[in-house]
Amino acid sequence: MANPLKIAIAGLGNVGAGTVKLLAENADLLTRRCGRPLVVTAVSARDRKRERGIDLSRAAWFDDPVRLAAEADADVIVEVIGGSDGVAKSVVEVAIGRKRDVVTANKALLALHGAALARTADQAGVSLAFEAAVAGGIPIVKALREGLAGNRITRVYGILNGTCNYILSTMRKSKREFGDVLAEAQKLGYAEADPSFDIDGIDTAHKLAILTSLAFGCEVNYAGVHVEGIRHISPLDIEYAAELGYRIKLLGSAKLTDHGVEQRVHPCMVPMDVPIAHVEGVLNAVVATGNFVQDSVFEGRGAGAGPTASSVVSDLIDIAVGRRMPAFGIPAKDLAKLAVSPMERHSGEYYVRLTVQDRPGVIADVAAALRDERISMAAMIQRGKSPDNIVPVVLMTHATEEAAMTRALARIGRFEAVVQPPRMIRIETL
Repeated sequence: MANPLKIAIAGLGNVGAGTVKLLAENADLLTRRCGRPLVVTAVSARDRKRERGIDLSRAAWFDDPVRLAAEADADVIVEVIGGSDGVAKSVVEVAIGRKRDVVTANKALLALHGAALARTADQAGVSLAFEAAVAGGIPIVKALREGLAGNRITRVYGILNGTCNYILSTMRKSKREFGDVLAEAQKLGYAEADPSFDIDGIDTAHKLAILTSLAFGCEVNYAGVHVEGIRHISPLDIEYAAELGYRIKLLGSAKLTDHGVEQRVHPCMVPMDVPIAHVEGVLNAVVATGNFVQDSVFEGRGAGAGPTASSVVSDLIDIAVGRRMPAFGIPAKDLAKLAVSPMERHSGEYYVRLTVQDRPGVIADVAAALRDERISMAAMIQRGKSPDNIVPVVLMTHATEEAAMTRALARIGRFEAVVQPPRMIRIETL
């Protein structure tokens, strides 16, 4: 039998410990599939005494993960520490500098430094693998880089954050406010104590920037992603969405346009007759559109020790059997520098909810503001009076340019009869 693949793991949180557990429990299966054993020879974590439910007796312990990357008896370094800079970045850079293959689950690191790290890995002749960095257990990286490689990808989009999907799904089912459902998600462990990265769209944007590079053969450009979160979504919006035939989802979406690559993360009104509208709870889903395959839909668990460890080990298997590809599907030196299509150039339909004083002339003023920006209304909902004479008015528009919509809403928001800032949600045509 061939020599074992020796693995050093930097970070023993849920993913790192899950990886050790998977490698131990499926050792015989992995050996048969790889033709060689996969053996953990070294580990590093902050707390050596913590009980993790895994056997580390045969692994060398390093208090310093950077030293592990440099000195451990290992062929491949697994980085599951997290963070876009600091120790995690140093571990990967040092490992590549020592000509060791690297497997990482670190989406923030790749979103901010992916192109540079890929160039360094290519120069060193080693793998930089990151199936676990996007959508947990869904094999979307390999799908874009290998399975769909014969296609010209025109669009990739999806639900990339389980926390947000859980919150929006639960708000719809329970008719509860955002804050209440967020608190529940934190108690259940679906949301962090500081949930900002999730609910403000940053986590989704990191993942989208990586998918964009894989899909279009361009450099990772996190700075070019338009990012909005879900804090402003209300049960009223969700109720109106259902009445109009939609569900609200936080999507990451990237496509090529005449103005460059458009990358955007924000809540969307998704038609109920498309598969992604029915992806619920903490599940993730990704849709890739190719010029020959059309739409390919991938759905599964986007986080958690088991699914993410499964993706880490899939990369280790590739390394063990000698399957090597450039990190983003083509040599890093050939990744294109695509222009960014600004959000102002986005064209689409819009849902707008206004809170107004119920008095004559208000709708006429709103219609005039839309008319002056050449925005056509597709539908309007206005219900009966309320005791305080304050009512919601919902508008649906035909397709228009975002810049025009922004100008119109800024004008409408200044009307005396409009008592709250206008709420706008983009409608997706999928």
